[in-house]
Amino acid sequence: MAHRWTNDLTRADATPYDAFLNRRQVMGGALGLGLIGAAGMARAQRAPLEPNSYEDITQYNNYYEFGTGKGDPARNAHTLTTDPWTVVIDGMVDNPGDYSMAQIMDAMTIEERIYRFRCVEAWSMVIPWNGFELADLLNLAGVQEGGKYVAFETALRPDEMPGVRFPVLDWPYVEGLRLDEAMHPLTIMATGIYDKPIPNQNGAPMRLVVPWKYGFKSIKSIVRITVTDQEPPTSWNKANGREYGFYSNVNPEVDHPRWSQASERPVGGGLFAKRKPTLMFNGYEAEVASLYDGMDLRANY
Repeated sequence: MAHRWTNDLTRADATPYDAFLNRRQVMGGALGLGLIGAAGMARAQRAPLEPNSYEDITQYNNYYEFGTGKGDPARNAHTLTTDPWTVVIDGMVDNPGDYSMAQIMDAMTIEERIYRFRCVEAWSMVIPWNGFELADLLNLAGVQEGGKYVAFETALRPDEMPGVRFPVLDWPYVEGLRLDEAMHPLTIMATGIYDKPIPNQNGAPMRLVVPWKYGFKSIKSIVRITVTDQEPPTSWNKANGREYGFYSNVNPEVDHPRWSQASERPVGGGLFAKRKPTLMFNGYEAEVASLYDGMDLRANY
């Protein structure tokens, strides 16, 4: 497998696969007890966790299209048809059209990226993703001069997604990046986790991963990518702009209105695992801070 970008993380740092899939069960208990605050280690590291059963591993997730209960996505996501799958690429591109996953995978370089992952809910992990740089896909489509943003859209299939019957969000789920963020070499389209295909409940067959932003920016099960000259709407910002800004960069100095973002709890260390300080840009400050030179990161949260 090719590697074009490296960092200080190795497989030894990765959150165990069972902990990744079971993170909602672990964090649900922590948040219920109000365990927000305190400090811990300065670097994301793996913590031991006794593996759960397969049932435990696959029954806790957050994908509202399949229901808001933590067990709903695992119960319902099997209904999502992921093969065949087509992604529409349109807007300000030279080669607009319907791109099949087979076409995309044939054209892309798949590699492993071991990234920190930080949720706005103040938990974190380290994940070995498999995928390709979003820039490569955008270059395949040919971004036109004047393009400034990239908009993304999740599948909306009421017959396969029971959760969209309820107005929890304004369906379909949408997200967006500035073009320079989208073209950054850290930004990837993930098609696998731990050398395994991404489970349906985690965003199969292809999702965005932007490691210096909160996890909700990493939109799942993408069916449309649009290059535009206008800032696109994003689902959580539309739902509650006070709590979820367009940028959503990991910033320990900007708290969520309902909890501190100064520290985080690594998933995989048990309910009472020691917290650690949250790193600016989730530890990728050296790579991405220049994208925001001159910006007020409190106003542009």
